[in-house]
Amino acid sequence: MALIGLLLLLLLLAGARLLWGQWKLRNLHLPPLVPGFLHLLQPNLPIYLLSLTQTLGPIYRLRLGLQDVVVLNSKKTIEEALVRKWADFAGRPQIPSYKLVSQHCQDISLGDYSLLWKAHKKLTRSALLLGIRSSVEPWVEQLTQEFCERMRAQAGAPVTIQKEFSFLTCRIICYLTFGDKEDTLVHAIHDCVQDLMKTWDHWSIQILDMVPFLRFFPNPGLWRLKQAVENRDRIVEKQLRRHKESMAAGQWRDMVDCMLQGLRRQRVEEGPGQLFEGHVHMSVVDLFVGGTETTASTLSWAVAFLLHHPEIQQRLQEELDRELGPRASDARIPYKDRARLPLLNATIAEVLRLRPVVPLALPHRATRPSSIFGYDIPEGTVVIPNLQGAHLDETVWEQPHEFRPDRFLAPRANPSALAFGCGARVCLGEPLVRLELFVVLVHLLQAFTLLPPAGALPSLQPHPYCGINLKIQPFQVRLQPRGAEAGAWAGASDQ
Repeated sequence: MALIGLLLLLLLLAGARLLWGQWKLRNLHLPPLVPGFLHLLQPNLPIYLLSLTQTLGPIYRLRLGLQDVVVLNSKKTIEEALVRKWADFAGRPQIPSYKLVSQHCQDISLGDYSLLWKAHKKLTRSALLLGIRSSVEPWVEQLTQEFCERMRAQAGAPVTIQKEFSFLTCRIICYLTFGDKEDTLVHAIHDCVQDLMKTWDHWSIQILDMVPFLRFFPNPGLWRLKQAVENRDRIVEKQLRRHKESMAAGQWRDMVDCMLQGLRRQRVEEGPGQLFEGHVHMSVVDLFVGGTETTASTLSWAVAFLLHHPEIQQRLQEELDRELGPRASDARIPYKDRARLPLLNATIAEVLRLRPVVPLALPHRATRPSSIFGYDIPEGTVVIPNLQGAHLDETVWEQPHEFRPDRFLAPRANPSALAFGCGARVCLGEPLVRLELFVVLVHLLQAFTLLPPAGALPSLQPHPYCGINLKIQPFQVRLQPRGAEAGAWAGASDQ
């Protein structure tokens, strides 16, 4: 009886809060409101949100649980909010799951905008860019070559390529962050990230974020998420202790060394606030959560599209053969010279356009009253940029649903589009992701021809119900060695 009374009280309070919020907005010129409140249950949510623009225009409101959110569905509306008025929309909503997975928002991706957040971002970006400039590219090359050797050992057999890409990208981030690429650590972190993302994406957590008062009721999904976060933190804390015990002043082996020493410098300088080891901890978490499955998914989408378009794959291999030679397995093109492979760059851009890994980006929050396209946006409003919707805007892209890399070979093409967001919240890992995509696809297409097993092409439709990431449906691919090795492989397979 008491439980029912508590539930009724919470519902009454939530209803009163909703009515009070609506009354305060009565004199504002707000974007049009979409009827209903079960929009999150729609399959292929970014495409559904884009379809609403046909009657409502590129900006509108819809109700997610107890809160109205503003959705931006075009490049112009997104850039007005996040670039031209970036300071107005640089905030993050502080919802229950964000607080849980980000150690109460000591996190760059999920933390709210502040001077301390800017200092945290600067510390992480400096360490990341220093790593990329100094030693990351040779290691990405080496780890990718090792990956291709493992794939060559399975030549001709169907391979679940996304799983292989997932371990490869995790190994790269392990080396960049901890200076370690040993299988034991890689597998532990890989399994940890998989478990965290699976539990975070569960419907029980999404409902909790939409209706926060449900946190007062038993929720097995919330318990599992807490367990996943605790396991994550144990792994990261162990690595931080190892680094503090062996670190030499003035020298750094990896990003953790660089950030820990940056903390020491920051403590003797005046700044907007004090950064602690918890901030380094969450920077590491950001790198693994944002830098493994996202990159692996993009590589998998690239393979899937090339299986559907063997003529593009052939042109890519011809481009590589012209620049590297048809049998130069050890030859390489430095990333700084990537312009030598225009079709490969265009293909990467087209994959990112059609399948941005975070299609709705992470939600923003208005830090002060503002406006977008003439509509009033009150302070505290949650704003969702529909990146995939903007990439499929027929007023910007010709035949937007078609896979056409050549569109990015035209003069004045914008190869970056909005795949990594824009403005103050643009993805910090964009330079690393682009480097990985380039290096891995060069080696993969140079070494193998991608073939569907038994002619079974993968689906190009994303998983209909997904959380933050745009997930590809599981598929397999046959990797047939090219050139002289192909003849040897074919002869061996005939025996």
